[in-house]
Amino acid sequence: MEARLNLFGSAVTQKLVKHFGAAGKEIAESTLPHATQELVKIRASQINGCGFCTDMHTKDAIEAGETSVRLHLVAVWREATVFTDAERAALELTEQGTRIADAAGGVSDEAWDSAAKHFDEDQLAALVALIALINAYNRANVLVRQPAGEYRPGMFG
Repeated sequence: MEARLNLFGSAVTQKLVKHFGAAGKEIAESTLPHATQELVKIRASQINGCGFCTDMHTKDAIEAGETSVRLHLVAVWREATVFTDAERAALELTEQGTRIADAAGGVSDEAWDSAAKHFDEDQLAALVALIALINAYNRANVLVRQPAGEYRPGMFG
């Protein structure tokens, strides 16, 4: 399988990815727990059908010490007992923030209030930015049919 467009070879996307990368670095350096960040990226990528990002972020999570049990259960987190209440709130906000078009009212007050119980304002800001950023990456990769499976942790610097 080949991508429809070489995002890695385009001068335009290289400039954009530089800015996306800077945003990602700010989020990664925030106080939002790293495990939560990876779970959010994986769940949004699953919902969006982005194989490239799902591959990348599951491998990055493993590299960071995440367990295979938790990774296997991200897609069914509501029924799993291995996630904290804070992670559940982040995953709910991720799902609603990713599926905005599916809900007439967008993100519910309940989802927001649950996240606000577990994260301070800076963490909430990082969480919102992360959900928006991973959705942007997902959409670009899905649009061009970026193949999955070849990612190695750290290959993008």
